[in-house]
Amino acid sequence: MSILHTTLRSLTIAVAAVALTGCISLFPKSKPAGLYRFGHVAVASSRPATEKSFGVFKAPTVFTRSAMSDRLLAVTDGEAAYISGARWVSPAIVLFDEAVARAFEGENSRARLVTRGEAVKAAMSLRLEVRSFETDYVNGPKAPPEVLVEIRAVMSRNNDRALLGDQVFVARVKAADNRLGAIVPAYDTAVGQVLSEIVTWVSDAEGKVSAS
Repeated sequence: MSILHTTLRSLTIAVAAVALTGCISLFPKSKPAGLYRFGHVAVASSRPATEKSFGVFKAPTVFTRSAMSDRLLAVTDGEAAYISGARWVSPAIVLFDEAVARAFEGENSRARLVTRGEAVKAAMSLRLEVRSFETDYVNGPKAPPEVLVEIRAVMSRNNDRALLGDQVFVARVKAADNRLGAIVPAYDTAVGQVLSEIVTWVSDAEGKVSAS
């Protein structure tokens, strides 16, 4: 049986149940959704440990609306739905920002993320736009899917607002099976790969910070 659950159908059933019963709990005997998380597994780096040598202010993350909540978005033949019986422990945008913070705290990063109050001390600004964050059933709803994470990253120098870089980072990781126990680790891997590349990209831009 497919683990996909169409949102519109769910919403229609839920509204009808409320109208007919007025119950607080729509499906009191249904199995609770499993709670999952991503971004807590660090990707090993082949680069030597480095000291934090410059500050970066990260603007608020822009996240695709359909995937920013605690639902796991899936796409099959262009049709979007949510995976039944699964939730992220927090909205995806929150877990993603936590993963970004951990990535820049790692040994692979020469950059240190600064808070809004420290923004004046930052050498550059970084904006992340999460364009795709989904489970793609490229070979049909019963085959192991691919997790797609696509992020556009834009760097600018703070003293003169000069553009330092604008690049799209993409990771596609195939799940070992069409099970949540295999799909969630694929999210971990995809997020880790993309953030590792972004951290390296930002760190390598250090020489551009002092350029006039």
